[in-house]
This record gives sequence, structure tokens and C-alpha cells, in this order.
Amino acid sequence: MTAALLLAMGTPLPAWADDTADCLDPGDALIKTEPARVVSACRRLADQGNAVGQYNLGWMYYKGQGVPQNYAEAIKWFRKSADQGSASAQFNLGLLYERGLGVPQDYAEAVKWIRKAANQGYAHAQTNLGWTYETGHGVPADYAGAVKWYRKSADQGDAYGQSNLGVMYANGQGVPQDYVQAEMWFNLAANQGNTDAAKNRDKAAARMTPAQIEKAQALAAVWKPTTGQ
Repeated sequence: MTAALLLAMGTPLPAWADDTADCLDPGDALIKTEPARVVSACRRLADQGNAVGQYNLGWMYYKGQGVPQNYAEAIKWFRKSADQGSASAQFNLGLLYERGLGVPQDYAEAVKWIRKAANQGYAHAQTNLGWTYETGHGVPADYAGAVKWYRKSADQGDAYGQSNLGVMYANGQGVPQDYVQAEMWFNLAANQGNTDAAKNRDKAAARMTPAQIEKAQALAAVWKPTTGQ
């Protein structure tokens, strides 16, 4: 009797018709009002090998929504999704290694997973990878490498990537110092609400001529984002 019960519990439950909506596109309202329903739907999909269901279940464990917060479980489900190529799962798995949540802190393992996501064009991962090169966490410090990844992220419109790229131009790290370029990137990030960029924009402007400021503003005005790269 016991063995049969354990066998039944170990068999993946079939996904229900509503699981796709409840897990893959639940909306904020459902997550807030019926998080257990979302978890159940995601678990059924995750057990069937659905990568998005696995990622979303990992996220629910990470946030403690519908289940007790459990970083080890979040790692488990993020890894399953990441192994299927999910860039968002690869990125979050890397962050958990970076922060030592659910696993021992391991910067090299963090970089491995974040790089996988960055190579798929995932902008947040590209920004984070740029930070690892700037600070030397998990890779040898390399300002040129930091600029490379910040630029990829910034070109997609990521405000943090734009702000950090602006800092590199302002300090002349990995690129020749160029306040016009710095001011352009600070403007773009500040326009998205990045407060650090707004402060740095004003600091850079204090060292620029009116003509330089005008040029930076003109460049920001015509800038267009590119797709993931």
C-alpha cells in the first residue's frame, strides 16, 4: 500500500486545460489573489517538462508566493528551465549563485549561467555580465569587456546598461573619456527613471560646454534601440 502510494505521488500529474492561462499568463491579479492556484498550474506544467512552467514555479518559490519561500526549490526549477535554454531562467539561476541563495556563493558558476543568457541577447544578463567584468567577480577585471556587454544591453534600451556605459565613458574606463557619449547615455537612462543616471548626467554637464551638452541631447533624441544581440 505504501509503495503504491509513493509511486502514484511520484508520477507527474497531467496538465489541465486551464493550466496554460493560470501559469503561463496569470496576470498580477491572479498571482495576488490566488497564488496557490498559479503554483498548482505551474507545477503540473513543470512536471510535464514545460520550460516556462518550470521557470514560473521557480519564481513562485523565489518570491514565496503560493508556497513558502524556498531558494533551494527555486534553484531546482530554474535549473530545469535553464537546461532547456530559457534565458530568464539562466539569468536568475546565475543571480542565485552570485548571491549565495539556495546554493553556496559561487561567482564562477554565476558567470557561467549569466553568460548563457547574455549570449541569447537577454539585456539584464548583459548588464550584469558587464558588471562582473568591471568588478572582477568570477572573471578577471576587464574594463573593455565591461564596455562590450554594457553596450549590448544599452543598445537594447536597458536603463542600467545605459547608465553604466555612461559611467565608463565619463571615467574613460575601457573607452577613451568622452563626456558627450557619457551625457547621451545618462540622458537615455534618466529618461527611463534611472536616478543614478540623472545625478551623473548633472555631474557630467557641469564639466561640459553648452555646445557639448547640446550635441549629447541631440544624439539622445535620435537614438533608437536595437534588437537582442
